[in-house]
Amino acid sequence: MSRTIVAVIGGGAAGLMASLQAALYGADVYLFEKNPNLGRKILISGKGRCNFTNEKMMENFLECFPGNGKFLFSSLSAFSNTDLVTFFEKIGVKSKVERGGRIFPKSDKSSDIVQALQKAVLEAGVHICYKTCVKDLIIKNNQIKGIIINDKKEFYCDSVIIATGGMSYPATGSTGDGYKFAKKAGHSIVELKPSLVPLITKEKWVKDLQGLSLKNVSATVYVSGKKVASEFGEMLFTHFGISGPIILTLSRYVVDNLENTPIVSIDLKPALSEEELDERLLRDFERYKNKLFKNSLNDLLPKKLIPVFINYSEIDPEKPVNQLTQGERVKIRQSLKNFAVTVVGCREKEAIVTRGGVCVKEINPKTMESKLIKGLFFAGEVIDVDGVTGGYNLQAAFSTGFVAGKSSASP
Repeated sequence: MSRTIVAVIGGGAAGLMASLQAALYGADVYLFEKNPNLGRKILISGKGRCNFTNEKMMENFLECFPGNGKFLFSSLSAFSNTDLVTFFEKIGVKSKVERGGRIFPKSDKSSDIVQALQKAVLEAGVHICYKTCVKDLIIKNNQIKGIIINDKKEFYCDSVIIATGGMSYPATGSTGDGYKFAKKAGHSIVELKPSLVPLITKEKWVKDLQGLSLKNVSATVYVSGKKVASEFGEMLFTHFGISGPIILTLSRYVVDNLENTPIVSIDLKPALSEEELDERLLRDFERYKNKLFKNSLNDLLPKKLIPVFINYSEIDPEKPVNQLTQGERVKIRQSLKNFAVTVVGCREKEAIVTRGGVCVKEINPKTMESKLIKGLFFAGEVIDVDGVTGGYNLQAAFSTGFVAGKSSASP
């Protein structure tokens, strides 16, 4: 009996896992990667450390996918976060848990993940075809027959797994090829938008705060004066605006409302009520009553933030603390609870994931096979599923890749 031939398009997280599983289940697997090496996006994920999953309990895991989380129920049941940690342990990558349940390689090197996966697929007998561009699918009578590669060369196979990623970080090879293949095969493509994306602000003073990370703050998105979403945790100021975990999570709500010039309000002291904050200010100002206002905030704010904050509060920095009025204290308190920026855009090419993609209603969630074309499978970011920051999106890529690979081996 001849072996099933599987073609996997894309050598990222989903494609590598799919290739490995298809090979382990007895298929003859060919992995097509247009780059000269594998896992380019894995290498840059988590600032080069690769936050590959999260320790959150599986019953709460789907809540971390605001984009079609329910679709992942079957694939996460088949290959969970604990399964992924065990899998990496077996192929030589030990892990560690950090704040927020985020799981990283113990070495802090994303390259260890890529090298271990590459070694595993090669040992499983996967044929890796580097610098090979897939141009089209060969479909006859609603069934996969093969693919067309490079200069119109035909490659015949029984199954094709599209694991081409999204549109984020095009330099890694994620240029939307999979959407074109899917659309040509008759699939609906849900509107593509950047998600988990850094935000560009109107305010130029953010440049003065470049590199400043704030922990234990809350950020709230307002659109036309209405509260849309809020997150608590860590954020970062950049030369163009704001980023960091809570900003990336909120970005999906900002991107949906860019035409309405959304406001992101940062509460610098979320643990304190207005009354408690006022008491804190009174204590601090009593302590520094003989100093100038600009020298009175060292216990309250990071040094880098103080001159920008004073300018934001519109209070004279040279004013003696003992001359601050009650009205000025109110202004300081309000500024601490509502340190706001106006968002005018996003760094689209730096989005960690792409929202939208192949419509989940047209994919069997138990097998990742197309409901329209027999032998056509999808895995990873090309599907219309996206999660918050914290390792969830890579877990989704590995889980859907696992299921697609296993299913494709016996079409």
